[in-house]
Amino acid sequence: MEGYCVKCKAKREIVGATPSFNKRGSAVVFGTCPVCGTKIYRIGRTDLHKGMEAPKK
Repeated sequence: MEGYCVKCKAKREIVGATPSFNKRGSAVVFGTCPVCGTKIYRIGRTDLHKGMEAPKK
C-alpha cells in the first residue's frame, strides 16, 4: 500500500500499515515511511478495511 511521504516528497510503500477510522468516521491507514521513518497517513477505504465498519456516532 502506497502513501505520500511529506518529508521525502514522494510516494512510498507504507510500512506497518494499520487500518482505522478517524473521529469523523472516515477510513484511514497509517504507518511509517521505509526511507526516513516519518509517519504516513492515508485517507480512504482500502482492502485492509474489509469486514470493518466505522464506529457509530
